[in-house]
Amino acid sequence: MIGSLLVGFIVAMIAAAITNRGEKMGCIGKILLGLAGAWVGQLLFGDWGPQIADTAIIPSVLGAVILLAIFWERGS
Repeated sequence: MIGSLLVGFIVAMIAAAITNRGEKMGCIGKILLGLAGAWVGQLLFGDWGPQIADTAIIPSVLGAVILLAIFWERGS
């Protein structure tokens, strides 16, 4: 449980750094973004690449980048 939350936070931080969006989301928002991004990413791209806490990192980051690009404006 805690491992999944930590992975969600890390995935969201990487996605926010890549896209320059979601800076003001807060920790809970980033964890939720990371978990949703992991779900979307693994649904779309599968579960290839390195895994931490049964979460494929690369597809998860891609999913979080997609969610950030769609739903968050730059600087918000």
